[in-house]
Amino acid sequence: MGLSENLLTPDNKALIVQECCEMIDAQLASKTGMSGIALKTAFAALKGLKPNYIYSVVDSLSQPCFNEIDPIWAEGLQQGEPVEYLKANKSRTADALLAVTDTKAKNTKIQLVRGVYEKFRDSAKKHVEDAVPDLAEIIGKYAK
Repeated sequence: MGLSENLLTPDNKALIVQECCEMIDAQLASKTGMSGIALKTAFAALKGLKPNYIYSVVDSLSQPCFNEIDPIWAEGLQQGEPVEYLKANKSRTADALLAVTDTKAKNTKIQLVRGVYEKFRDSAKKHVEDAVPDLAEIIGKYAK
Protein backbone atom coordinates (compact mmCIF):
# COMPACT_ATOMS: atom_id res chain seq x y z
CA MET A 1 0.00 0.00 0.00
CA GLY A 2 1.45 3.35 -1.05
CA LEU A 3 1.70 6.57 0.88
CA SER A 4 -1.36 8.15 -0.76
CA GLU A 5 -3.55 5.15 0.09
CA ASN A 6 -2.38 5.31 3.71
CA LEU A 7 -2.88 9.04 4.03
CA LEU A 8 -5.85 9.87 1.88
CA THR A 9 -8.48 7.82 3.65
CA PRO A 10 -11.97 9.31 3.88
CA ASP A 11 -11.29 10.19 7.53
CA ASN A 12 -7.92 11.85 6.89
CA LYS A 13 -7.97 13.52 3.48
CA ALA A 14 -9.83 16.72 4.40
CA LEU A 15 -7.70 17.12 7.55
CA ILE A 16 -4.46 16.66 5.63
CA VAL A 17 -5.51 19.04 2.86
CA GLN A 18 -6.52 21.65 5.45
CA GLU A 19 -3.21 21.31 7.29
CA CYS A 20 -1.32 21.64 4.01
CA CYS A 21 -3.25 24.83 3.21
CA GLU A 22 -2.42 26.20 6.65
CA MET A 23 1.23 25.28 6.05
CA ILE A 24 1.17 27.17 2.73
CA ASP A 25 -0.32 30.21 4.46
CA ALA A 26 2.36 30.07 7.17
CA GLN A 27 5.10 29.71 4.57
CA LEU A 28 3.73 32.71 2.67
CA ALA A 29 3.51 34.77 5.85
CA SER A 30 7.19 34.11 6.54
CA LYS A 31 8.34 35.48 3.17
CA THR A 32 9.81 38.97 3.25
CA GLY A 33 11.21 41.54 0.88
CA MET A 34 10.14 42.26 -2.66
CA SER A 35 9.97 38.59 -3.62
CA GLY A 36 7.79 37.91 -0.58
CA ILE A 37 5.44 40.71 -1.56
CA ALA A 38 5.27 39.42 -5.14
CA LEU A 39 4.57 35.88 -3.95
CA LYS A 40 1.85 37.03 -1.54
CA THR A 41 0.26 39.11 -4.31
CA ALA A 42 0.29 36.16 -6.68
CA PHE A 43 -1.40 33.90 -4.13
CA ALA A 44 -3.98 36.58 -3.42
CA ALA A 45 -4.80 36.67 -7.13
CA LEU A 46 -5.15 32.89 -7.22
CA LYS A 47 -7.36 32.91 -4.14
CA GLY A 48 -9.54 35.45 -5.93
CA LEU A 49 -10.35 33.00 -8.73
CA LYS A 50 -12.99 31.28 -6.62
CA PRO A 51 -13.66 30.58 -2.96
CA ASN A 52 -11.37 27.86 -1.61
CA TYR A 53 -9.30 27.79 -4.81
CA ILE A 54 -6.07 26.91 -2.99
CA TYR A 55 -7.86 24.18 -1.01
CA SER A 56 -9.22 22.64 -4.22
CA VAL A 57 -5.78 22.70 -5.85
CA VAL A 58 -4.13 21.11 -2.82
CA ASP A 59 -6.91 18.53 -2.74
CA SER A 60 -6.44 17.65 -6.41
CA LEU A 61 -2.65 17.50 -6.09
CA SER A 62 -2.51 15.50 -2.87
CA GLN A 63 -2.72 12.03 -4.40
CA PRO A 64 -0.22 12.59 -7.24
CA CYS A 65 2.17 14.38 -4.87
CA PHE A 66 2.05 11.61 -2.29
CA ASN A 67 2.48 9.04 -5.06
CA GLU A 68 5.54 10.92 -6.30
CA ILE A 69 7.24 11.12 -2.90
CA ASP A 70 6.25 7.57 -1.92
CA PRO A 71 9.63 6.07 -2.99
CA ILE A 72 11.47 8.60 -0.80
CA TRP A 73 9.13 7.87 2.12
CA ALA A 74 9.66 4.11 1.60
CA GLU A 75 13.44 4.61 1.79
CA GLY A 76 12.90 6.51 5.02
CA LEU A 77 10.78 3.68 6.40
CA GLN A 78 13.65 1.30 5.69
CA GLN A 79 15.96 3.65 7.61
CA GLY A 80 13.47 3.80 10.49
CA GLU A 81 12.75 7.54 10.41
CA PRO A 82 10.71 8.49 7.33
CA VAL A 83 9.88 12.00 8.55
CA GLU A 84 13.52 12.82 9.20
CA TYR A 85 14.48 11.15 5.93
CA LEU A 86 12.15 13.43 3.94
CA LYS A 87 13.60 16.42 5.76
CA ALA A 88 17.17 15.28 5.06
CA ASN A 89 16.26 14.77 1.40
CA LYS A 90 14.34 18.01 0.97
CA SER A 91 15.91 18.81 -2.39
CA ARG A 92 14.90 15.47 -3.85
CA THR A 93 11.45 15.73 -2.24
CA ALA A 94 10.99 19.23 -3.68
CA ASP A 95 11.95 17.97 -7.14
CA ALA A 96 9.36 15.20 -6.87
CA LEU A 97 6.63 17.63 -5.79
CA LEU A 98 7.54 20.14 -8.49
CA ALA A 99 7.35 17.44 -11.16
CA VAL A 100 3.66 17.11 -10.25
CA THR A 101 2.96 20.84 -10.20
CA ASP A 102 4.88 21.37 -13.44
CA THR A 103 2.58 18.90 -15.18
CA LYS A 104 -0.53 20.40 -13.61
CA ALA A 105 0.46 23.96 -14.57
CA LYS A 106 1.34 22.94 -18.12
CA ASN A 107 -2.09 21.35 -18.57
CA THR A 108 -4.22 24.06 -16.95
CA LYS A 109 -6.59 26.02 -19.13
CA ILE A 110 -6.63 28.96 -16.71
CA GLN A 111 -4.18 31.49 -18.12
CA LEU A 112 -3.78 33.33 -14.78
CA VAL A 113 -2.69 30.12 -13.09
CA ARG A 114 -0.24 29.22 -15.84
CA GLY A 115 1.17 32.77 -15.89
CA VAL A 116 1.65 32.94 -12.13
CA TYR A 117 3.26 29.51 -12.06
CA GLU A 118 5.65 30.32 -14.91
CA LYS A 119 6.60 33.61 -13.28
CA PHE A 120 7.57 31.98 -9.99
CA ARG A 121 8.78 28.58 -11.19
CA ASP A 122 12.48 29.51 -11.22
CA SER A 123 12.39 30.32 -7.50
CA ALA A 124 9.89 27.62 -6.54
CA LYS A 125 12.38 24.95 -5.55
CA LYS A 126 13.75 26.95 -2.64
CA HIS A 127 10.24 27.70 -1.40
CA VAL A 128 9.22 24.05 -1.66
CA GLU A 129 12.41 22.93 0.07
CA ASP A 130 11.61 25.37 2.88
CA ALA A 131 8.19 23.73 3.26
CA VAL A 132 9.36 20.09 3.17
CA PRO A 133 10.04 19.83 6.93
CA ASP A 134 6.51 20.99 7.74
CA LEU A 135 5.05 18.71 5.07
CA ALA A 136 7.04 15.79 6.45
CA GLU A 137 5.57 16.45 9.90
CA ILE A 138 2.03 16.48 8.47
CA ILE A 139 2.66 13.22 6.65
CA GLY A 140 4.17 11.67 9.77
CA LYS A 141 1.16 12.67 11.82
CA TYR A 142 -1.23 10.73 9.55
CA ALA A 143 0.90 7.90 8.17
CA LYS A 144 0.06 4.48 9.54
